Amino acid sequence: MMNLVDTFSEFKTGKNIDRPTMVRVLEDVFRTLIRKKYGSDENFDVIVNTTKGDLELWRVRAIVPDGEVTDESSQISISEAQSIDEDYEIGEECYEQLFLEDFGRRAIMAARQTLISRIMELEKDEVFKRYSERIGDVVIGEVHQILKREILVLDDATGSELVLPRTEMIRGDYFRKGDMVKAVIKRVEMKNNAPVVIISRTENVFLEKLMEQEVPEIEDGLITIKRIVRIPGERAKVAVESYDDRIDPVGACVGMKGSRIHGIVRELRNENIDIVNYTNNIVLYIQRALTPAKVTNIELDLDSRRASVYLKPDQVSLAIGKGGSNIKLASRLTEFEIDVYRDSDEIEVDDVELDEFSDEIEPWIIDELKNIGCDTARSVLKLSKEELVRRSDLEEETIMEVLNILASEFEDE
Repeated sequence: MMNLVDTFSEFKTGKNIDRPTMVRVLEDVFRTLIRKKYGSDENFDVIVNTTKGDLELWRVRAIVPDGEVTDESSQISISEAQSIDEDYEIGEECYEQLFLEDFGRRAIMAARQTLISRIMELEKDEVFKRYSERIGDVVIGEVHQILKREILVLDDATGSELVLPRTEMIRGDYFRKGDMVKAVIKRVEMKNNAPVVIISRTENVFLEKLMEQEVPEIEDGLITIKRIVRIPGERAKVAVESYDDRIDPVGACVGMKGSRIHGIVRELRNENIDIVNYTNNIVLYIQRALTPAKVTNIELDLDSRRASVYLKPDQVSLAIGKGGSNIKLASRLTEFEIDVYRDSDEIEVDDVELDEFSDEIEPWIIDELKNIGCDTARSVLKLSKEELVRRSDLEEETIMEVLNILASEFEDE
């Protein structure tokens, strides 16, 4: 009996399979064993004790006088019954305990294999169900194995294996075996009949959950996160709103001297997080979304959802941000296509709009220059070749061609 019972105990430990299910599986396995040996399991009791991790098998038959047994599966003669217990009498039920050894070694090994596979199936189902219900929750685990395309993490709470693909890691993430990792459960999928739990550090919901943990007012529902946009590991913008006039949502999220936001920034590898106050006033919302740049004027085209934003020349690069990150995120946050223009009080009379050069310069190049706040020939020529390369996505060769075309316009000077 011990071989099979040990299997039961060893699988029960640390598994999250509920007791009734475990009892049902064990009963099934042992009733199959009984049917193979006796042809039926009708007159047998299988008693599973999940607390002790053991079980009992009993054969129950009606006691009849010697020579009157007509069905051996349900009847036993009085003399045979009294050899089990001398106190038995005719008309009573005889309870005979069975032991695993009675079934033979081969049958026991087969039952053990069945039990192992059934419990493993249950465990897979349980893992799939448990994690499917927790999608969007933050988990903490220890790095168990580092592979080429992913990192395997052991969930601190359950010991289950989680998969963190490289594509779900923040730029700057570097983990070694034994390191602790915090991430959010993204999805659960079945691969080769086994559940695979995918976790992520790049999902917007990860930042949202980190903020919930750090800012009690969000967890209490006093502050609502309206929208999050991210370039993971680089920059994020979060629009927040409070339904209580006494609470400053931005201040509450940042904390005293940045105390609340600093921990999140560290966790996200110094991701620059802008918290902005949400508003239904689109002009004000776009203005706030472009923080830290100070906007002079905004013109909206609601039909095409475009915004023309005018800024002082020294604010243009702030509005655009490193690699265009600030303007990209502001567009995604407000759901408006934002075009940036230099707002100069002194309009140079002999300057020429870039659009005038569309027969010589390709439209996408002109758009790229407009994106960095250059909408006239002179505004481009004022910048050095190096500055243009750094701020735009254009190749040096392309920029040289553009500069030559624009410079030729003012050659007489």
